[in-house]
Amino acid sequence: MMAAAAAAGGKRCRRLDPALSRSVLGGAEAVLFDCDGVLWRGEAAVPGAAEALSRLEARAGKRLCYVTNNSSRTRQAYTEKLGRLGFPPAAARQVFGSAYCAARYLRQALPPGAAAYVLGGAALSAELRQAGVPHLGTGPPAASAAAACPEPLLAPAAWGARAPLDPDVRAVLVGYDEHFSYGKLCLALRYLLSGGDRDPDRCLLVGTNRDHRLPLEGGSAVPGTGCLVKAVETAAEREAFIIGKPSRYMFDCVVSEFDIDPARAIMVGDRLDTDILMGNTCGLTTILTLTGVSTLEEVKGHLESDCPARRNLVPDYYVDSIADLLPALED
Repeated sequence: MMAAAAAAGGKRCRRLDPALSRSVLGGAEAVLFDCDGVLWRGEAAVPGAAEALSRLEARAGKRLCYVTNNSSRTRQAYTEKLGRLGFPPAAARQVFGSAYCAARYLRQALPPGAAAYVLGGAALSAELRQAGVPHLGTGPPAASAAAACPEPLLAPAAWGARAPLDPDVRAVLVGYDEHFSYGKLCLALRYLLSGGDRDPDRCLLVGTNRDHRLPLEGGSAVPGTGCLVKAVETAAEREAFIIGKPSRYMFDCVVSEFDIDPARAIMVGDRLDTDILMGNTCGLTTILTLTGVSTLEEVKGHLESDCPARRNLVPDYYVDSIADLLPALED
């Protein structure tokens, strides 16, 4: 695998041994980490991960940032989880979740006084509220509105098709929504069509991320936010602006907060199509950890491909776990 990559040029996905780790880490001023599958799985920290980050920050003097597509948690929830699992204390400004970054985007993109119709949960609502973005729609549909329909089986569709539209809504934001329904989809479409032929872009369409599947322990999975984004895009016949990885907008948020030079930054993640692709697109050094979703077999397939898009999914380096960085961080 490595020989073929070397012959073709570009990224090689080399194993990051201790000697190479010292060189790679020595040239970096900041390290960006995905969280799920990289630092922890569920409520269990990846063995050695907390110690590795503590050494990176305290001994090596690296700035640590946390970059996640999960829109169902606030930045504060992530700082609390980092502390609970023994990671070095983190401020909210070090955490860049898709909920926070979406709120930041809408605060800049919407005209004064405009609101967003949101397919999402409490965390997304909290970040929007913190950013001062008026919004509606989070949580389950209004039971009273659905109950007002005379035919219960038609209630969701009827509610979405007949509910009055808020004239202040100028964006539809799609995040992780466990209460997603046909009625909500109908209402989202009506907002997106509210400008008519004269102003078809009156209402923005924004998605927190395109992760289509969320892995569970034991090899199972549940649908991700990307499935909901696709449903709205299909209905509206429009493409959403995506906030989360691999979109470079999320890295732009990091840069605007900390003025990080991408040539001196590292992205560590477990997914080729989000973490590694964003890092490669934005000019960061990329490290794949094998404690999460993607595998070396997938990397091999991309390395052997002639497709430039697939080659852009290849990381610079890989580790079995970020605990592999510990020997390079010893005194």
